[in-house]
Amino acid sequence: MIDFENKLAVVFGGGRDIGGAVAIEFARRGAQVALSYQSSDPASVIDAIAAVGQKPYAQKVDAMDTNAVRAFAVSSAEHAGKKISVLVNVVGGLIARRRMEEMDDAFWDQVMTLNTKSIFAMTQASLSLMIDGGAIVNVSSQAGRDGGGPGGIAYGASKGALMSMTRGLAKELGPRKIRVNAVCPGMIATKFHDDFTKPEVRQRVAGMTPLGREGRAEEVASLVVYLASDRASFVNGANVDINGGILFS
Repeated sequence: MIDFENKLAVVFGGGRDIGGAVAIEFARRGAQVALSYQSSDPASVIDAIAAVGQKPYAQKVDAMDTNAVRAFAVSSAEHAGKKISVLVNVVGGLIARRRMEEMDDAFWDQVMTLNTKSIFAMTQASLSLMIDGGAIVNVSSQAGRDGGGPGGIAYGASKGALMSMTRGLAKELGPRKIRVNAVCPGMIATKFHDDFTKPEVRQRVAGMTPLGREGRAEEVASLVVYLASDRASFVNGANVDINGGILFS
């Protein structure tokens, strides 16, 4: 069994869906968990972590405020009284579906700040607080490979940038034995698609997927935990697809 006993796992964006499932899975594996949230209510995640005998550190953080993001990294380590072993960057979002002619500079900057700049700030602040031999896992998207669905150009571009950031960090942090990988989920049953994808589109995509269904947040969490573990000790700089076989890279 993969074990994170007495290790600190920080989940940036752990209040629900994939982030919540990641936080719960690390707690199940014995990790001390710190998680951030913003618009979501993390009560169910906190309760699930408490049910396995852990008490998470949960802080409301505006991901658009890079000073607040950096402060969360520091407070997570201070609260735990130990260095960070694992950082999982889940924060991100579409914000809205807009075609190229519908976007202005402010919208483009908002998407890029949420999906890339916030993770730059969180990762940068965490590095001096992280053990040598730690792990970083970023949550990118299938959109980073295929450009996203209609009105998803900015989102796809930001997730593609995160994939490239993952590769660059993997090379830069290798001498510290800090591995950096990313997961690239396809259609996962989350609030993201509840908000932005029409039911008929979800049904069609699920039908096109060889496994014939949407993915589950818990399935993504299992992959994240594996990539953060010693069992993936020679996996570095990888952007791993988890999409049921609808796209091969």
